[in-house]
Amino acid sequence: MHEIAIPPEIVARVVKRCGTEHPYEDLDPARTAFVVIDMQVGFIDPEIGHAACPMAERIVPAVNRLAAAVRDAGGGVFWVQNTYDASCDTEWSVMRGMATPEARARRGSAMTEGSAGHALWPAMDVRPEDRRVAKRRFSAFIQGSSDIVERLRAEGFDTVLIGGTVTNVCCESSARDAMMMNFRTVMVADANAAMSDAEHNASLAAFWHMFGDVMTVDHVIARLTAERLAGVPST
Repeated sequence: MHEIAIPPEIVARVVKRCGTEHPYEDLDPARTAFVVIDMQVGFIDPEIGHAACPMAERIVPAVNRLAAAVRDAGGGVFWVQNTYDASCDTEWSVMRGMATPEARARRGSAMTEGSAGHALWPAMDVRPEDRRVAKRRFSAFIQGSSDIVERLRAEGFDTVLIGGTVTNVCCESSARDAMMMNFRTVMVADANAAMSDAEHNASLAAFWHMFGDVMTVDHVIARLTAERLAGVPST
């Protein structure tokens, strides 16, 4: 996985602004959702995908472990799948204009619902009680992309843990927008994957600096467990 290296001055600014290094450490398990972004064949298999990230396959065990912990604690797991359809060209034409015809065709082939690339990576531990969300922009939380905001609120989730690929595009975009839609938002450092350590760490640092929290899988699980046990009456 990535070598995590957040500049200490970023952490110092967070402490100065928030009074603590981790403003969302008090996780309420029942109000916490793990939102997994784009862990799909098209972003992992270079033969099928249009933008495969080599690191993405290496975070699969961490993503699965956190998903299991969130379920066990009483939270929810949402698998977000990047999805291409005709509206992506008409309603997000600037994205279309930034790609060559060959790149557009490869993206459409990899990300159309029902295609091999659109499917979740086979090693992902998806359970029947988990939710699936189709998104049509980099961010799952921006208007016109998906219905995840309404679904999270309907189930009473006010805290989201963000994992998936790639850290500095769809994951960070979703995390920033989640915060601005009034969700307590945590990017899980070792459950996100980017093309390089430098891109990964720059994204985490920018997010932690102003938008939310950054924790590891172990840290999140420890907090979920602590909060769950704290709510159990002594016998």
